[in-house]
Amino acid sequence: MNYLNHFLFGIYPYIALSVFLIGSLVRFEREQYTWKSDSSQLLKRGQLRLGSNLFHIGILALFLGHLIGLLTPQELYHALGLSTAAKQMLAIIAGGVFGSMCLAGLLLLVHRRLSEPRIRATSTRMDIFILLWILATLALGLTSIFVSLGHRDGSVMVLLANWAQYIVTFRGGAADFIAGVHPLYKVHLVFGMTLFVLFPFSRLVHVWSGFAAIAYVTRAYQIVRSRS
Repeated sequence: MNYLNHFLFGIYPYIALSVFLIGSLVRFEREQYTWKSDSSQLLKRGQLRLGSNLFHIGILALFLGHLIGLLTPQELYHALGLSTAAKQMLAIIAGGVFGSMCLAGLLLLVHRRLSEPRIRATSTRMDIFILLWILATLALGLTSIFVSLGHRDGSVMVLLANWAQYIVTFRGGAADFIAGVHPLYKVHLVFGMTLFVLFPFSRLVHVWSGFAAIAYVTRAYQIVRSRS
């Protein structure tokens, strides 16, 4: 069990990040025509706008919340006047709100993709699999909220944050922080890391284009002169 814990939370994070980054680069270099979200709006608009908006707002908020929450040093938010227990409750409330929003949108999108024959016919196995994988990951995260309510002092949150900070700073012993936490957190983490492994092989790669769009807004002006 110690070896499995060390592999899943000490080695697997680096495997997932390597596949995520290198796989995305190879996908962009070799298969640019597949680098798109494959919108199904033309096939059927029903449920798309509501489901897509709820899903994207929810999942972006959850991603940023996890990123900031896990990687912010304890000393920093204490200096800002936020206690560990208060940060725990903030994470529970925000996670519950945006997680529920994301879940509602995702269920609409899954129902739309599976119930509409034309959309189902144009969907790949990976399209359906990645939606279901995100759904399972999200369900695990929402369920973990009930476990978190049992230790509102934030002690487990600190352990998870220490694990994440040790991973991104390439320090040894990161897996030791995870060894004693509730199994639900562990499964949620594994599912979440596996999303990064699946990312380059799915339509999720279009997320990179979203960041590129931000850079596009800040581009230099293009000077166009009329013919004389």
